[in-house]
Amino acid sequence: MDEQSEPVILHLYCRVDVVVTDPAAVIGHAVADLRSAGIDWSTEENDLDTAVDELRADPTTSLASVADISRLVDDVPGVEFRAGHCWAESGPAREAFPAR
Repeated sequence: MDEQSEPVILHLYCRVDVVVTDPAAVIGHAVADLRSAGIDWSTEENDLDTAVDELRADPTTSLASVADISRLVDDVPGVEFRAGHCWAESGPAREAFPAR
């Protein structure tokens, strides 16, 4: 595609398997991110302590909160991250993404 071409919107579907070797480190990172997020807790359903407790109770939620899919195409020339959705699940892979 040359510089004069119209941009093309594509959808990139991925399944990323990770091994969490240090759940406490993931949780600590998620808690630190949450504390530094500058959230106005007076407008939220939960308070900071409750949100921190939820992260500490669930490494999967903690990992999902810190995964940054916007960096997925950082080193790909001619590609800009537009939008995306990321979540984490434990257990076997979903059928739409068969294990390889």
